[in-house]
Amino acid sequence: MPLFTHQTAFRHVLSLGLAIGLAVARLHAAADPVLAGVDSYLRAHPAGDAANSWSRDAYRQLADGALADLPIGVFDSGIGGLTVLEALLTTDAFNNVTHAPGADGRPDFDQERFIYLGDQANMPYGNYPSSGREDFLRELVLKDAIFLLGQRYHVRGPDGALTLRRDKPPVKAIVIACNTATAYGFEAIREALREWNIPVLVVGVVEAGARGLAQAGRGGAVGVMATVGTCSSEVYPRTIARTFAGAGLPEPLVSQWGSPRLAGVIEGDPAFDTPLAQQIAADVRALVQSHRTRLSAHGAGPQPIERIMLGCTHYPLITAELDAAFTALRGEADFAAWIAPQRVFINPAEWTARELFRELSTARLHRDPARSSGTTFTGEFFLSVANDRWPGVKLAGPGTLDTTYKYQRQPGRLDTEDTVVVPMTRTILPDVSRRLLRERLPAVWRRLPES
Repeated sequence: MPLFTHQTAFRHVLSLGLAIGLAVARLHAAADPVLAGVDSYLRAHPAGDAANSWSRDAYRQLADGALADLPIGVFDSGIGGLTVLEALLTTDAFNNVTHAPGADGRPDFDQERFIYLGDQANMPYGNYPSSGREDFLRELVLKDAIFLLGQRYHVRGPDGALTLRRDKPPVKAIVIACNTATAYGFEAIREALREWNIPVLVVGVVEAGARGLAQAGRGGAVGVMATVGTCSSEVYPRTIARTFAGAGLPEPLVSQWGSPRLAGVIEGDPAFDTPLAQQIAADVRALVQSHRTRLSAHGAGPQPIERIMLGCTHYPLITAELDAAFTALRGEADFAAWIAPQRVFINPAEWTARELFRELSTARLHRDPARSSGTTFTGEFFLSVANDRWPGVKLAGPGTLDTTYKYQRQPGRLDTEDTVVVPMTRTILPDVSRRLLRERLPAVWRRLPES
């Protein structure tokens, strides 16, 4: 069947489903003051020309088949989500023609285009819940989705002045490449897309990671290393339990440790000045200590951590260093029995790529090779930076918000642009981030513009 016919059928079915669910979605939106506030703001700015807005006309004007030609949007609270983009660029788990499982020697998304957003100015997302700012975090996640749906971004000139541009294409799918954003904002985005009645897919990393864990083939305890926000949400223990139960597998013992600093150290954020190796060692020790204390309190003997869930997208960048830290800690007599001699690290990014491929196949939204330019990748990279020209903004350094200012903000001011999105280049990144991308994410690094 021709692609446009599938697309038309998909749209008709989707429109019917959305129409049936619209009243329910509006009830949810009304119950969620953050989503209700965002929806009200967008209705007041339907042209997509205001800050944090998008135009529905960009989707309404699409011809049949054109939706599949749009890029895939990927966002994270910083550059850590580039681990997910690396997986999208390199994974070969399906046949690109038949869409059946099994490698065919071609990257699964080699005909797709991507837009990446790293909300670096507002990271780490994991610290908002511990500051009592869950609502503001949910609003940030919705604003990330709005950016991907819309056309607005800024370019900073040599004199520091910002120029607004409106030539970014909208997206056909949104990948939440952030564990904390998935935990606190996945449902909000899904309900928003229903409320706005647009046929855009959304995929999160947590469910994909849990499915990857279920297929890891090991039986030891699970250690989840993530941000404070992700751990406090309990999203991984809940999702792992549900996934294993659904697969008829015994539920594993899961221990967590949420680091308030490691993601920021990896990013090279000047607010987090601990050396990377020192921070890694501290967080690995904290996880194992928490695991040991928890079991000992119930009189249980040692159950070694054998599977480690990389519950923050930044952490796959330092997998080798994490493993070395576990090995070093196991050399201490007090911890040897609590760490397996060989560990398996679960990278949710790899499983997210599989999930997205299946979702695109079901919706008939894979890009038609006949429409392709023939290149293996076309993408755009964006990063948020502090807007030093916004009235009242407080900075910790160039492009960096003051930490106290950052975590005291309240939702409901969508017209505020104390941060703006600009093109991401190699030059704009800190030295530590450039080195990590160059050494650990070669597919992304090759495509990231120099300046």
